[in-house]
Amino acid sequence: MIFAAVALGLSYLSIFVNPAKMWFMTLFGLMYLPFLVLNAVLLVLALVRRSKAMWIPIVALLPSLLLFGGHFQLVGSSVPPGPDDIKIVSYNVGRFRFSGDADACRDSVFSFLRRQDADIICLQEVASAGKTSFADLFGREFKGYNVEYYSYSGKSGSYGNVTLSRFPLHGKGKITFEQSANMAVYGDYEIGGRLVRVYNCHFQSYNISLAGIGRVLKKSTSDAVRDTEGKMRFSLRLRPRQVDAVIKDIQDCKLASFVAGDFNDTPMSYTYWKMSRGRRDSFKDAGRGFGATYSMLGPLLRIDYILSPENMRATSHKVVKLSYSDHYPIIATFAK
Repeated sequence: MIFAAVALGLSYLSIFVNPAKMWFMTLFGLMYLPFLVLNAVLLVLALVRRSKAMWIPIVALLPSLLLFGGHFQLVGSSVPPGPDDIKIVSYNVGRFRFSGDADACRDSVFSFLRRQDADIICLQEVASAGKTSFADLFGREFKGYNVEYYSYSGKSGSYGNVTLSRFPLHGKGKITFEQSANMAVYGDYEIGGRLVRVYNCHFQSYNISLAGIGRVLKKSTSDAVRDTEGKMRFSLRLRPRQVDAVIKDIQDCKLASFVAGDFNDTPMSYTYWKMSRGRRDSFKDAGRGFGATYSMLGPLLRIDYILSPENMRATSHKVVKLSYSDHYPIIATFAK
């Protein structure tokens, strides 16, 4: 019980520790839900045995009364959506490679997005093969939307973030990250008679896949451990800098802001707690059940978010379990 309680306590502390300085603390944050379940099981066993040590898991579990809502919501929004609500979609499309046929996957994603009839669509890991530009591709497929994007171009095509909006665009920009192809783009839109900035972010991923680990394991376990650790350290060194760059831009801007995208971090992370400070989380406002957005590990990983200004509460939040990417799209509506 002491071991389980300490492990859960370290997962709480992980949100305050910059992983660039103590990278291993992130592991405790990632393991928050398993540690939570372990402490709950030990508490039940202690109650059955009437053990005096039951206070250990009780004390360990108390902070989760405030923190568990980042992963699970029992009841959805009690605020009925209105006809003038703003509808936002955020989706990491995984370069349209998840299903094997990139063209068919892209067409399926575009068809899904058009059916949503959203006001703002934030896409990450968008890829376009050959010489087709994002402006041409999205201008043709999403008529009536302003297309704002930033991409890296190479011999095989373009890669980057795309934001689509039906609101008038008054300004735009990008935030590029050192040593990374990840990025953030933003646009200033006139919504309900006032300017609001929308950030579309893709922060550094771990670049760890089960297939990649399997290939290294065929050589040796020690190589797999070193390879995985090296990738994690690299990611955890870069991601705090990327978060700080976006936060600095937010602080320098006088407009209220939405922040959406793939953070590649859970609610028990330094990234989430810095980005969500002073903003509302659409899942906490209006979500129901587990909010996981990464398809590979069940309910464990909620890493995609839509954060709104404090005065704009979400009236709905939905995670759509599609098979077109390793991420699920999230859809939220907000009262103006």
